[in-house]
This record gives sequence, C-alpha cells and structure tokens, in this order.
Amino acid sequence: MNVEYTGRNIAITPKLRAQAETGLSRIDKVTNRCTNAHVILGEDKYRKIAEVTVQCRNETFVATCEAAEMEQALRDALYTVEQQAIRSKERFATVRSRPREAVAPTL
Repeated sequence: MNVEYTGRNIAITPKLRAQAETGLSRIDKVTNRCTNAHVILGEDKYRKIAEVTVQCRNETFVATCEAAEMEQALRDALYTVEQQAIRSKERFATVRSRPREAVAPTL
C-alpha cells in the first residue's frame, strides 16, 4: 500500500509514522485490497486534527478526528476508518450469502 504523509503546521515524527503504519496494516488485513492511503496531520491553535483517507478497490474510506493530543486524534481517525471497512465487508458478505429471493409473479 502506498502511504502519503502531509503535515500542516506540524512535523511528522517517527512515532506518529509508526502509529499510522500499524493502524493501516490492520485496515489492510480487513480489506485485503487497498492501494493508496493519505494521512494528513494538522494543528490549529489548541486543536490537533488527523485526517485519514484509504482508497480500496471500489471504495474510499475517510475519517477526520480532532483531539488535544495528536496521537489520540490519529488513533481515533484510524479506528473510524477500520470500522467503516468492517461495515463494508460485512455488508458485502451479507449480500453474497443471502441474495434476494425470487418473487413469483401473481396472476
């Protein structure tokens, strides 16, 4: 998976990069076919903002979270993207395992 990092008014430390890599690897295990990821970390006065965008085969998962600490904001954003991927996978599995029943026409 190709990962891009963007820091807005903040330097991306190795600790933040490692945290993002572990979170994205968990997301990659769920979806299996993600191609690109973009992690944007920003700072506005007292707010720390983390935005994570993951592009998979047919879908794009996006999450933006704010917190007082950058680690917490990044953790929340990665968790949100992971939950979106899990919901998408469950929805796809439900459609495949239980297709719609054919309704006989009434005459």
